[in-house]
Amino acid sequence: MDLAMTRRRFLEASAFAAAAASVPALAADAGSRTKASASTRFAEYRGHDALSLAALVRRGDASPAELLELAIARAEAVDPKVTALVVRHFELAREAVKRKLPDGPFAGVPYLLKDLAIAMAGTITTEGSRLFADAKHERDSTLTERYREAGLVVFGKTHSPEFGGSPSSESALHGRTRNPWDPTRSAGGSSGGSAAAVAAGIVPAAHATDGGGSIRIPASACGLFGLKPSRGRVPLGPTIYEGWGGMSAAHCVSRSVRDSAALLDAVQGPATGDAYAAPPRERPFIEEVGRKPARLRIAWMKQAVVPVPVDPACEAAAARAAALCTSLGHVVEEASPELDVEAVYRGFGLLSSVGIAAKVAAREKVLGRAVRADELEAVSWTTVASGKAASGMDYARARDAIHGASRVLGRFMERYDVILSPTMAMIPAKLGALSLSQPTEQFVGPATAASCFTSLFNITGQPAMSVPLHWTAPDTDAPAGVPIGVQFAARFADEATLFRLASQLEEAAPWRDRIAPI
Repeated sequence: MDLAMTRRRFLEASAFAAAAASVPALAADAGSRTKASASTRFAEYRGHDALSLAALVRRGDASPAELLELAIARAEAVDPKVTALVVRHFELAREAVKRKLPDGPFAGVPYLLKDLAIAMAGTITTEGSRLFADAKHERDSTLTERYREAGLVVFGKTHSPEFGGSPSSESALHGRTRNPWDPTRSAGGSSGGSAAAVAAGIVPAAHATDGGGSIRIPASACGLFGLKPSRGRVPLGPTIYEGWGGMSAAHCVSRSVRDSAALLDAVQGPATGDAYAAPPRERPFIEEVGRKPARLRIAWMKQAVVPVPVDPACEAAAARAAALCTSLGHVVEEASPELDVEAVYRGFGLLSSVGIAAKVAAREKVLGRAVRADELEAVSWTTVASGKAASGMDYARARDAIHGASRVLGRFMERYDVILSPTMAMIPAKLGALSLSQPTEQFVGPATAASCFTSLFNITGQPAMSVPLHWTAPDTDAPAGVPIGVQFAARFADEATLFRLASQLEEAAPWRDRIAPI
């Protein structure tokens, strides 16, 4: 990737130039910043997305050190209530801002990595597991390198359930991440720590990964924008070759659509030797934000391909989104792809369990011993045993099943530009309902309800996003004020259409001013 060209095109993009020109200062000058109360300074900080914070730094209206201390102060104030951060790199970040940061599009912006499937030299990534509690990495992941080159200042890692194996960020190692909108409920998973951190105002965007919905589910639960990119769009290496048989992808959760687009611009593109590479963009994704989409043909998928009852609140959210899309000139009709559901989801389960088992086997090799039952949560223990028992033929059949599903969806999307559906079939779960420490048979039902709409697009590799278009009302059976996301999926490698549609929806039904009560 030519980072210099990427940054130059980014800075020339009309969407960024217009936004940067209108960014208000964090405070009028250094003296007034010093005098401003902590609450006032935080309110100003929270009013910015990542791009406008970077514009403040570029203009000299804020320093990277000042932004970092605001983020750390907010983390220390609210994290005891939500448990978003589980590994802290505060001093490393303070040292980083003392040095000259790379002149990237996010220079000086505080950022958090998810505590799963990513490495930062000299730091621990626990994978949400007691087995990895002291697993220190010697070098950066490719994605971490690209975040650094973009100028982001990483000051911690966020909670993930063990191995990302649950739609709720709860673990025996780190406890439970609470939803900033309702602390009795899950913030989603497996990127729930990142979503809680953004919703609670610690950072405007945070790293996330998605193997079955783990960007979109917490985005839905926490009232954020979350896009899972196409297979191969963002590199996972150099030590991860393909997450869960190619079903896992990495990107972020964010408050604004444009942050998501610009972050994807900063990190997209294959690294040398990557197994997958999405086709190149037509133009930087930031240039798609604000660009009016064509009249889209939208398939409204009311029921997931997996037969799971859909909560009325989630049905209502999708129905409102369908009506909004119609009002914006798009053509919406009910339609769903027809799949060999049993074969496809058997394949999904096998590939994900083999991926988790392989991670545990690699750790066993490092430790020089077998994993003990008391080092894994109950569902993880069962998953690892299942993955280790799979044969090569089982794996080959599973790969064939998911690739067959990609072809079915490819043909389906010759007729449609976008698929609309609920993000989840359930409202954010009560804490404990999706714990990996419970018996597997109790976990499967609610886990399926959380991921039945999202996992399809991990299987096919298509880009998909959750858009925060709905909050429950007091006159419904659901608790009032809980976010409910709506999912939109596009053809493989067509993130551009999603960013255009998302920015159109963001303008038509703004969500940035909705603040979690925490």
